[in-house]
Amino acid sequence: MSQYRKHLPQLGDELLLADGGLETTLVFHERVDLPCFASFTLLKDEAGWKRLARYFAAYAALARDNGLGIVLESPTWRANPDWAAKLGYDANALADANRRGIAILLETRAAFETPRTKVVVSGNLGPRGDGYNPSARMTAAQARDYHAPQVDLFAETDADMVAAFTMNYPEEAIGIVQAAKAAAMPVAISFTVETDGRLPTGDTLESAITRTDEETDGCAAYYLINCAHPTHFHDVVEAGGKWRERVRGVRANASKQSHKELDESTELDAGNPDELGREYVELKALLPRLSVVGGCCGTDERHVRAISRALRHLPTKNARSVSVA
Repeated sequence: MSQYRKHLPQLGDELLLADGGLETTLVFHERVDLPCFASFTLLKDEAGWKRLARYFAAYAALARDNGLGIVLESPTWRANPDWAAKLGYDANALADANRRGIAILLETRAAFETPRTKVVVSGNLGPRGDGYNPSARMTAAQARDYHAPQVDLFAETDADMVAAFTMNYPEEAIGIVQAAKAAAMPVAISFTVETDGRLPTGDTLESAITRTDEETDGCAAYYLINCAHPTHFHDVVEAGGKWRERVRGVRANASKQSHKELDESTELDAGNPDELGREYVELKALLPRLSVVGGCCGTDERHVRAISRALRHLPTKNARSVSVA
């Protein structure tokens, strides 16, 4: 049975890390060919498994060395039927990839978890379509039916939770929360925004989170913001609102570029890790429940280290001293 399914550590007061930009690290730093940006394809052979294992081990070691917990997402952001079909995966091969995605994180947890470093294993879901362009929108019911098989499979493993990242319209998020509720799985929803702080559909973060909560009886464990630079949503968060109390995670991009610019870029914009860390400090002052911090596109260990270093002296209700390497 899952170790933390009933009591997720990130729902407390202490800081937990997340990893950085898995796919951009593989593509730009390690020069791995990732068709359709699908990191789950590496799970099919020993060489790919070892590459992913090294990636997750580096972040787990960072958390352990600094006495922090970590939330690790399985490399399954693209492991849903439409994307898998483009890559030649049938239903059985896709199911196996999703199981292996959890298995590699359980292996990481066994190697790095300590009493101070809790390792939360999360089954990662991505959008059915393009994360930057919600051109083929589903109803909430369609989204529930589409994503339910992946959620149900994660529920059969020792994963502690599921999380949907780069959600760009409310209906898909609502459907995923409904599927998770039916499977009795804790779920986190992460919305992405454009440079104006709004979802690609034009919805505000406040309306997307509020609507998702209203239509699911508040069943999501918490929300995150990902795949956008802090400058893109700082003003939205600063404007205030009770909805901010539902946001417990930020996984920002390294670059200040728009989604369109990033999509068309052939070079990695790694931004400034230390500056990003300072921007997280500003966000922490505006997001009272922020407890999960990591990166998205363009970020790597340097960025997550800088973020954790910048946040280490901020007080919490149960403050403790940590030194960040």
